[in-house]
Amino acid sequence: MDTRTAPARLRIARLREVMAANHVDAVLVPSSDPHLSEYLPGRWQGREWFSGFTGSMATLVVTIGEAALFADSRYWTQAEAELQGSGIALVKIPTGAATHHLDWITERVRPGQALAVDGQVLGLAAAQQLRGVAERAGIRLLSHVDLLEAAWADRPSLPTAAVYDHVAPQAPVARPAKLALVREAMSRHGATHHFVSTVDDIAWITNLRGADVAYNPVFLAHLLISHQGATLFVGAGKVSAELAATLAADGITLADYGQAPAALAALGPGTRLLIDPKRVTLGLREAAPEGLTVIEAINPSTLMKSRKTAAEAAFVRQAMEEDGAAMCAFYAWLEQAFARGERVTEITIDEKLTAERAKRPSYVGLSFPTIAGYNANGAMPHYRATAEHHSVIEGNGLLLIDSGAQYTGGTTDITRVWPVGTPSADQKRDYTLVLKGTLQLSRARFPRGTLSPMLDALARAPLWAESLEYGHGTGHGVGYFLNVHEGPQSISKAIPDVNMAMEPGMITSIEPGLYRPGRWGVRIENLVLNVQAPASEFGEFLEFETLTLCPIDTRCLDLGLLRADEADWLNRYHATVRERLAPKLSGDALAWLMTRTEPVKL
Repeated sequence: MDTRTAPARLRIARLREVMAANHVDAVLVPSSDPHLSEYLPGRWQGREWFSGFTGSMATLVVTIGEAALFADSRYWTQAEAELQGSGIALVKIPTGAATHHLDWITERVRPGQALAVDGQVLGLAAAQQLRGVAERAGIRLLSHVDLLEAAWADRPSLPTAAVYDHVAPQAPVARPAKLALVREAMSRHGATHHFVSTVDDIAWITNLRGADVAYNPVFLAHLLISHQGATLFVGAGKVSAELAATLAADGITLADYGQAPAALAALGPGTRLLIDPKRVTLGLREAAPEGLTVIEAINPSTLMKSRKTAAEAAFVRQAMEEDGAAMCAFYAWLEQAFARGERVTEITIDEKLTAERAKRPSYVGLSFPTIAGYNANGAMPHYRATAEHHSVIEGNGLLLIDSGAQYTGGTTDITRVWPVGTPSADQKRDYTLVLKGTLQLSRARFPRGTLSPMLDALARAPLWAESLEYGHGTGHGVGYFLNVHEGPQSISKAIPDVNMAMEPGMITSIEPGLYRPGRWGVRIENLVLNVQAPASEFGEFLEFETLTLCPIDTRCLDLGLLRADEADWLNRYHATVRERLAPKLSGDALAWLMTRTEPVKL
């Protein structure tokens, strides 16, 4: 490739032309949209378009003379490959929440110079931090300009997919009941109005779903709730007349998507507006007039939707059975394909596994891009095979498959590692240590209200004991036919806050890993449900019910590292998997299930 004509170089050059025309010395391009979503509609994938880096999380900063991409350890190998020839430097940061880009900016932008960022996609909390840094450095911060608009040829328009109703029985709590719960929380805060921009919160409150964002069944909208009514700001034509009438009967009126800032600006001086500073952008916050009172607190719906009801948990268990059955059918095919000597690639795996899931009742789509990484590719936690870069599954090694799906009754996310040929002793050791971390956290019991980051060390302990570590979090919250990643709980090294308390009904992943760059990767992931454990004079306790139903391969185990109690847990888990999935399978898939759930004998 002639690096002078690499797409990223040409696009950065065009951006610099626009910067110069607007007397801007640096531009910050976050990975976000007006709703601070994880997965972005095409219109707001500017960081990817200008840099060429396709990972889901990173920050791009461009000055007249330099450009840098800030990414954490999940993406280092991928970013190094994708940034080649772009002229963009990779700055390796410890976590996605790191602020190294702020230091980089202050070292290169002189006092009096201008830094531009689109305030419509910059989170309020991040904006407050950026503004403080800019003020101390004497940098002029311009947040009312979108330089990407002029520099980005053929920028995608807003998505137009239809919004639809998530109906009973899979939606067991009615819209009016959810609005009543939110209004009760507003009253506790002393708020007259509540503004919500995060699309998963809006989908949960309204019992609506859409297809504006890849992998998440959500739609672009804002929601303004008062004690008398609610206004949903959504694109014209996305809601049918019939659904609009249903919403009106439930107290929700419709307005055009672009009218949300004007509605905020029209709020009277007696308004007490509740917003979540971590879930609203600077641009929308600044639309509210100065005369009103702003109450900053977590969106009540974020806490509410994290706690699945008993009825929702029952549907999630059904979804897990369908998902497990699909995976059994796929893995039976995979092992037979290997035995027949067929050519299988990482892309084949993605296609075949997706096709099996699509056969299952209530399937809607994938919950994130399938990660199928063989050997060295498995060492990149967020790797995705492409037509230009993928591996053939052959020889000896480890195959890591991280995948998930959306069903109308739940969201799934599972990672398994399978041996190809004969795994080495070192691979078996790594696999067993990671599994020990998965089991140790899965078996935990803890007081209700424990801050979720406090549990992180349980999964890491078996690895730490061998001076080993992984760079990503151990567990994330999972939505109910919503985002595969949701809060507020996070089993990670995050600095805890009060909203991270573990409560009954929360669904969280457990996914420790171990990655040998250029060699192989291991990650074993299940989803778990917080359930009540026996109480005592010390209060209420919780424990985990493992929801995910799929065999954990035992051929990769170093049995000398496994304790009897760990083998007993694994055998009991496999007995449950066999009992729950066998009625849904037949033929080769059933035979595969029976073989892969045979008890481990130490």
